[in-house]
Amino acid sequence: MVDKIAYPVQLIQPDGRRVFRPDYTSLVRDIGPDQLRDLYEDLVVARRMDVEAVALQRQGELGLWAPLLGQEAAQVGSARALRPDDYAFISYREHAVAYCRGVDPGVMTRMWRGCAHSAWDPSSVNVTNPAIVVGSQGLHATGYAMGAHLDGAEIATIAYFGDGATSQGDLAEALGFSMSFNAPVVFFCQNNQFAISEPVRLQSPVPIAQRAAGYGMPALRVDGNDVLAVLAVTRQATQRAREGSGPTFIEAVTYRMGPHTTSDDPTRYRAAAETEMWKARDPIDRMRRLLEREGLLGDEFLARVQATADAVAARLRSGTVEAPDPAPLDLFDHVYSTDHPLIDEEREQYAAYLAGFAGIEEALS
Repeated sequence: MVDKIAYPVQLIQPDGRRVFRPDYTSLVRDIGPDQLRDLYEDLVVARRMDVEAVALQRQGELGLWAPLLGQEAAQVGSARALRPDDYAFISYREHAVAYCRGVDPGVMTRMWRGCAHSAWDPSSVNVTNPAIVVGSQGLHATGYAMGAHLDGAEIATIAYFGDGATSQGDLAEALGFSMSFNAPVVFFCQNNQFAISEPVRLQSPVPIAQRAAGYGMPALRVDGNDVLAVLAVTRQATQRAREGSGPTFIEAVTYRMGPHTTSDDPTRYRAAAETEMWKARDPIDRMRRLLEREGLLGDEFLARVQATADAVAARLRSGTVEAPDPAPLDLFDHVYSTDHPLIDEEREQYAAYLAGFAGIEEALS
C-alpha cells in the first residue's frame, strides 16, 4: 500500500501525463473526453471570475476580495464530487466551489461590496455564504452532518478551510466530535502554504493530514493542483460519509499564487523563486497539457471556453456595480427568527434618528 500521507495522490503530472493509481483511477473511470473538457472549462471560468473580482476591488467597487488564484483544481475537483443534496460549508476563498454548486455570479460579491450581510440563499444551492471566522465552519459542518444522520439522510457534508485554520480550537473540537459520533463529514484542508504571512511549517512540523491520526480519523494528502486526483479522493471520502463510515480528512497540497486578500502584499513574506516554482505546477496548464496529449483541444473548444468565462465575468461585474444599496432600516431585519421587542424599539429609535437628519437637510436646502 502506498503511504497516502508521505506520497500525495496524483493522477496527472504537471506535464500532462497520467499517473496510474489503480486505487484512485477507478474512482474517475467515468470521466471521459466530454467530462475532462468540462473540468477544464470550470478551471478557466473560476480563474477568469477571480481576476474580474480582483479588478473590481482595485477599481473601488469592492471593499475586499480573497483571491483563489492557484487553488482552482482543489475547489473544482472537490465540488464536482458532491451530489446535489450534499452540503458544503465554505470559508472565504471558495468562489469556485460556489460557482460549481450553482451560485449566480451576479450575487457572489455582495458581501464583499458591503451592501449585504450575505450573498445567496444557502438552502437553494446547499452551500453556505462566505465565513470570515476562521475554522468555525468545521463545527457547523459537523453539526449539520450529525443532524442529517439522525434524520436518516444519506448525504455528506464537506468543510473547507486552510492550513492556518488547523491551529484553531474550533476545528480541533469538530474533528474530535465528528469521530466520537461518526458524523458523515469531510474535512477538506486547502494547504496553500501560508496562513496570511505565516508559512505552513509554523502551523505544523509534520504534514497537516497527520493531525487527523490523533483523533483516529482516516486521512490522506492529494496533489491539490491535480483536478482529477482531487475529484477521486473527494468522491471516496463523500461515499464513506454517505454509507455511514464516518469522517475523513483530506489535505489538498496547493499554493496561493496571489495575496491572502487584496489588502495583502505577499512579496513581503515569500520569495519570487518559490512562486515561480509553483507556477510550473499551475492547475490549468496541467489540465490543458493533458487535453493536448489526448487530442481533446481545438480552437473551437478553446474559443467556447473563453466566451463562457468572459460571460461569467461580465455577469459578476454587472451584478457588482448594479447591486442595490440596502435601506438603513434593513439592518434590523433577520436579527432574530421571530419578532423581538428590543429590536422593535431599536428600529423605532433609529428611524427617528434618520428622520431628524432628513429634517436638517431639508431645512438647509
